[in-house]
Amino acid sequence: MAIGNIGRKRLGESKRKHTIMLRFNTQELEKVKALLRSYQVDFHKRGTVGPFLRTLILNKEVAPIECLPASTPKVGYQLNKIGSNLNQLVKVAHYKNRRSPNASLVNEMKRANELVHTLNKIIDNTSPQ
Repeated sequence: MAIGNIGRKRLGESKRKHTIMLRFNTQELEKVKALLRSYQVDFHKRGTVGPFLRTLILNKEVAPIECLPASTPKVGYQLNKIGSNLNQLVKVAHYKNRRSPNASLVNEMKRANELVHTLNKIIDNTSPQ
């Protein structure tokens, strides 16, 4: 009688010991459920969702996307500082009762607003969907 062949086969290196936890809001969960239904996978059946999502993720071709440069946090920091400076200028103008600032300040404010708008467009266009 062969005793060594009894029981479950050892997984060895293929054993899955790393986890990634995902949390979904209601709308996202409904999309996942609809995806599972389209592949005839029962969401409520134990042991079906994980393997399905694993194969879906690992077998999917990922197209490289154009990302923002690594200096993006610096851009956000600088935008924050620009906003702080603008707020300080407005406080000074109100403090000195200057309700109508001179034309150069108005032009600078318009230019700053245009730059912020342009940066927001760039960030929105390059962020992953």
